[in-house]
Amino acid sequence: MTYVVTENCIKCKYTDCVEVCPVDCFYEGDNMLVIHPDECIDCGVCEPECPADAIKPDTEPGLEKWLGVNAEYAKSWPNITQKKESPADAKEFDGMDGKFEKYFSPNPGSGD
Repeated sequence: MTYVVTENCIKCKYTDCVEVCPVDCFYEGDNMLVIHPDECIDCGVCEPECPADAIKPDTEPGLEKWLGVNAEYAKSWPNITQKKESPADAKEFDGMDGKFEKYFSPNPGSGD
């Protein structure tokens, strides 16, 4: 099992989760984070830290797409281990449907 970052992280990109991860398995994209599935130790400490409720265990149904997104982009995006300021408009995007099709960016973030 691993945890995965899902659609609601897009354009919210809160980084509360990265500070509590004991194995530093978060990677930063332009407008979302992902978890490297081979590095995640399934401890679950990140899940309750996400204000957008975007982190889920991969045992929940329907997360195959997100497991793939996390695995693919964790290979090329930079590692992030320190909390950063979230986007000023993050609350406006929290809970919005269809964010992947409208807003997902494959571009890397800056990491730390």
